[in-house]
Amino acid sequence: MNFVLDASVALAWAFEDEGEDYAQAVLYALGQKEAVTCCLWPLEVANGLATAERRGRITAGDAGRFARLVLALPIVMEPLDRRRVLEVTRPLARRTGLSVYDAHYLELAARLGVPLATLDRDLVAAAEAEGVEAFPR
Repeated sequence: MNFVLDASVALAWAFEDEGEDYAQAVLYALGQKEAVTCCLWPLEVANGLATAERRGRITAGDAGRFARLVLALPIVMEPLDRRRVLEVTRPLARRTGLSVYDAHYLELAARLGVPLATLDRDLVAAAEAEGVEAFPR
């Protein structure tokens, strides 16, 4: 695994008005690298697509095509370890002010010693404070 991928970047691939240059650089990197993500990632991506459909930002057909694209990418999902979530991620969320969901991405990047690809500014700031490298901008 070469970097941790958060849902904000993946959803930006579906919407041209969201972090286009950075998100495209991450997508391009998946041609040579592998991403790892947490078990919440597909739920977050699916929820983002469903919400965008309801708001008319994307059609059901385009959402389906996007889902197939994402499924074809070299993205590995880390299994959920409830002990780690409760004993490591929860305190990390408290310390950084992040949601537990976002802290889960940060904990994964810190534990694996790989950069974190995210468009979430609070998550970028927390990663910097925790000494976790960000995927290059």
